[in-house]
Amino acid sequence: MLFRPYRAIYVAGRRLPFTPGLIPHNQERLAQRISDTIMGSLLTPEELQKLTRRLLQTERVQAAILWLLQLAIAQVQSEDKSQKSAKIVAGILRDLLGESLPRLLKVLARREDFLEVQINQIFDQVLLEFQLSEEQSIRLADWLLQVVIPPDVLRQTIVDFLTDRTIQIVDESFREKSSGTYWVVANLFGLRNTLTRLRTYCLDEKEATNRRLQELTQDLQMRDRIKKLLQNLSLQNLPIGTVRQLRKTTRESVRHYLQNSGSDLLQGLTESVDWENIALLLLNRLSASPVVSTSLEVVSQELALILERYLEKDLEAIVTQVIPILSIDQVIVDRVKSTSPADLEAAIEGIVKNELQAIVTLGGILGFIVGLCQTAFFLFNQ
Repeated sequence: MLFRPYRAIYVAGRRLPFTPGLIPHNQERLAQRISDTIMGSLLTPEELQKLTRRLLQTERVQAAILWLLQLAIAQVQSEDKSQKSAKIVAGILRDLLGESLPRLLKVLARREDFLEVQINQIFDQVLLEFQLSEEQSIRLADWLLQVVIPPDVLRQTIVDFLTDRTIQIVDESFREKSSGTYWVVANLFGLRNTLTRLRTYCLDEKEATNRRLQELTQDLQMRDRIKKLLQNLSLQNLPIGTVRQLRKTTRESVRHYLQNSGSDLLQGLTESVDWENIALLLLNRLSASPVVSTSLEVVSQELALILERYLEKDLEAIVTQVIPILSIDQVIVDRVKSTSPADLEAAIEGIVKNELQAIVTLGGILGFIVGLCQTAFFLFNQ
């Protein structure tokens, strides 16, 4: 009678008493009572907090985070995912280096001490110690003599320098400031005619002048002189005060350049860089890097500790907010209501089958005893 029959039986339009069984007839009320009992005494907020603490132990959380990180690395390594990830990383790099960094650089460059330590370190360790080797000096001297100041350039420089005004100034200065034998030569012969003839010769005899200048360069050993000069060229040979002033000027020049043109430079470099290819190479390198693999465990442990500290502080508030969202009581009600009477009978009998059978047996025994007593009492009265 607790479970059977499962459905109501009607005779002449009237429902027979005790149909359906007690539990199927009151299944909705039973579901609500079960839900109230579970939520009121079993799944209380305190018990849910304890359950949450057991589930979110540091070791379990660390293992879960490590699994997620390893899964993310594996997803990145796949071809389809790597292309999508490369596009995302490329967008981040493009925005960071093309938009955010130039703005930040422009703001930081206004500070007087911006990159002071770094630039001074580069100046002291690189520029101050820099000195050309013998081979570098020879190559640079050859480049200067062949490209920068070849004979034709020297000839044209002489022609451009020896203008009428220049010749007049040189001649007058030589006449006024010379003395002794030089005064006699300057005032009798002068330099005007000599310099004018030199200019005319350079203009009329270009090839011959170039050859003469080439021979003069070789005779004077200009290549060796320039090479020696370049080898001895070093900032260490300058006075300390000059070096300090040069270092300060270098720092100020770099700071002003970054403040005025640094953003344009970074934006121009950003537009010319293939960020997707760089992002793909970066992701491939990171996914195959042993450092990333070994650091995943450390990262997961740190994240688990952060989560643990957060839960210790706000676990009660979180559980209070989560319980209404989960609607556990309604889930229990809906589950019990949707269970068929046969399944409900099987579930209850699976839990208390022996107890139910004991009740039935005890009822039979008690009924048999009461019947015997009633029969004996009836016979005694007769």
